Amino acid sequence: MRIPLSWLREYTQLPADATAEDLMADLVKVGLEEEDVHRPSDSIRGPIVVGQVLSAVKEPQSNGKTINWCQVRVVPEGQEQTLTGKGIDPSGVQGIVCGAHNFAPGDKVVVTLPGATLPGDFHIAARKTYGHVSAGMIASVRELGIGDDHDGILVLSRIGLDPEVGTDALELLGLTDEAAEINVTPDRAYCFSIRGIAREYSHATGTEFTDPAELVKAPEALEGGYGVVLDDQAPIYGVPGCDRFVARTVRGIDPTRPTPQWMVSRLRLAGVRSISLPVDISNYVMFELGQPIHNYDLDKLTGPITVRRAAPGEKLETLDGKVRELDPEDLLITDESGPIGIAGVMGGASTECSDETVNILVEAAHFDTVSIARSRRRHKLPSEASKRFERGVDWNVAHVAAQRVVDLLVELGGGVADEAGTDVGAAPEPIRIPLPADFASERIGMEFSEELITRTLGDLGARIERSGSDFLVTPPSWRNDLETKEDLSEEVARLVGYDKIPATLPVAPPGRGYTRTQQQRRRLVQAFADAGLTEVLSYPFASRRQNETFGVAEAGAARPAVKLANPLSEEHGWLRTSLLPGLIDTAKRNHGRGFRDLAVFEAGLVFLPEDGALGTPEIPPLGVRPADEVLDALYDGLPDQPLHVAAVLTGKDSPEAPGTEPRAWDWADALDVARLAGDVLGVELVVSQGSHQAFHPGRAAQLALRSGDVVGFAGELHPKLLAELDMPARSVAVELDADALFEAAADVVVAKHLSTFPVATQDVALIVDAALPAGEVLGALREGAGELLEDVHLFDVYTGKGIDEGKKSLAFGLRFRADDRTLTADEASEARAAAVALAAERYGAVQRG
Repeated sequence: MRIPLSWLREYTQLPADATAEDLMADLVKVGLEEEDVHRPSDSIRGPIVVGQVLSAVKEPQSNGKTINWCQVRVVPEGQEQTLTGKGIDPSGVQGIVCGAHNFAPGDKVVVTLPGATLPGDFHIAARKTYGHVSAGMIASVRELGIGDDHDGILVLSRIGLDPEVGTDALELLGLTDEAAEINVTPDRAYCFSIRGIAREYSHATGTEFTDPAELVKAPEALEGGYGVVLDDQAPIYGVPGCDRFVARTVRGIDPTRPTPQWMVSRLRLAGVRSISLPVDISNYVMFELGQPIHNYDLDKLTGPITVRRAAPGEKLETLDGKVRELDPEDLLITDESGPIGIAGVMGGASTECSDETVNILVEAAHFDTVSIARSRRRHKLPSEASKRFERGVDWNVAHVAAQRVVDLLVELGGGVADEAGTDVGAAPEPIRIPLPADFASERIGMEFSEELITRTLGDLGARIERSGSDFLVTPPSWRNDLETKEDLSEEVARLVGYDKIPATLPVAPPGRGYTRTQQQRRRLVQAFADAGLTEVLSYPFASRRQNETFGVAEAGAARPAVKLANPLSEEHGWLRTSLLPGLIDTAKRNHGRGFRDLAVFEAGLVFLPEDGALGTPEIPPLGVRPADEVLDALYDGLPDQPLHVAAVLTGKDSPEAPGTEPRAWDWADALDVARLAGDVLGVELVVSQGSHQAFHPGRAAQLALRSGDVVGFAGELHPKLLAELDMPARSVAVELDADALFEAAADVVVAKHLSTFPVATQDVALIVDAALPAGEVLGALREGAGELLEDVHLFDVYTGKGIDEGKKSLAFGLRFRADDRTLTADEASEARAAAVALAAERYGAVQRG
């Protein structure tokens, strides 16, 4: 919301020398966040004055262009020029070259004199051009930065101005005013108006506030006006789409009258361009009072107005020239010809006010927030009106706003208002909120006296009654966000001042802290970061193909996924079933920026629906707590959302440096990342040869628990996939079901006893079938060696001379140690022999000589 300071000063005591920054500093005290400052004088500076064209001699040029050599008076005749500067003529008459032809001698125009600066840092100086010294410039609307019209010179009489020659044009055009822009949260809809901001300023500073609505003399009742029927046969959640419709008629408008400059400049500072007098007046009243207004060309209406829901198949051409398919949920304004507007969102082209409009029907209505919000989103039609309606508008201000528009149309447009008018609908029942006298003090943590609470809520506009020791508070009609005692207590704190609330450190209840799962998640993420991987966050959206590639191991296997109803893009229209697509996109983005050596990881949810429908057939109504069975159905309709952890490693493990040879990441590094996850959680991962369509056929490991449940895969990504994605060859990845690891982990990870006795090492080489995974042989050796075995690892794989075809030699290093003694060579050899024996029994392993 942009707040022109000159406008705000009409209704509150803003100091004459206050700046936009001063205003925002005061509004911050009552919780309104500052956004920006709009100050035309930052980009345009004088001397810029009103001038009168004395003569304009047309001079054709050799390039085919005709220029005007003009003599322009910039001080009143008979007076001396008080401005000084290089190029400013003391006589008060400037010689200026102008290429535009839409003006004539006698016209009053805006003259930028030498020394002035126009938007775009364009400096004006006397310079020789077309054989003359042009001492200034006659400006257009666009050159002054007050519009987009660049067709010709701004002739002041055409915008209703006839100022004295020499008048400061910046002040005349409102370019010395400024505006503060604030961010209005959805619960503070009343702040989308000068009325609301002026009230908030008075709260912040304690100054007097004049309600602009109280300055309008509106009739108590209206009758006999244009016919209006409210006929909502399908209210959303049982709430009528329109519960008030005020219509007033003004006849005999002069369509040639321009919008006065004071209104144009204020609307421009508020962020709205001038269109025509009727439209500008409706926008002006909307910004002033917060009530959106719509004007109809009365002569284009056919029969009475009906406010109803759309019928199947209905269409409407809106003011933006687009024909829109209407939804049965859309609330429409209609006459006997059919739809003439989407209520609260945008009017129809058939009844639009034009340059020939002389008779106007003014609409000021009150619409349901949900109806307007849904239509706005459905048709992608954001507007200043819908912005206010979908957040809530004061029901009691509609007739006042309509009267304000009527008064301005009569005053500025020369129209005549009908005495008759229309006001249909029923006022909502005011809510009365019980507020215990000590509730605000207990909730906020500081003492509020009853007198302070009464005065503060009274300043807010609420009506306060006593009920025993408690208050009964009726919020003002413009505060539809106040519904509970918590809301009221927060308003008391806001208006008293957040800065006055004492800072106290909360004390955690004994025995509380992170849950077991939270501790495990933090331990896992910290371990990955400590290992040198960089955590990233990616969008939880994926394409269908990505889910089919990464979400299931076997190509062509079914992988149910959740399709988004309104995706950010059709390319990523599904919820992810794997973290790897997002990590790969992150890696690609970094590669495109020249950073190709990466080790990134993410811990996040994936979405794995079971076969069957998601959600529930109906949305529970608002305003009441759903029954337990309804909540159970909602939860049952959600997809399973386990936490996964995944990593992608591309390029090399370290940067190039003297004396250091960087090593390319390989499948073993991905496996080490997976083992790290198991180690930090105290979970043993069983590694075996894996098969996954996204991984290399021979360089992928399947990761499982001792129970046999598969929890992930690790290894080198498929070469075809890497080539398709333009990723470095041999890029590796790992993905694990973290929730499954958490469930399998012990409650407490107990560190093993560290033996101080020496270790005994022995090696063994076994010949086995070439197709046998080394991990299975390693598992047999570990099991057969017994409790004296401390570690076993594979350190060589050999095929070739001396090894039969179809066989391979696996060399393992075994490390033995006892907790209570130094092992003898015989004990270590005996344990080694037992390990070899079990491998021979299970897999036919033969010890290599």
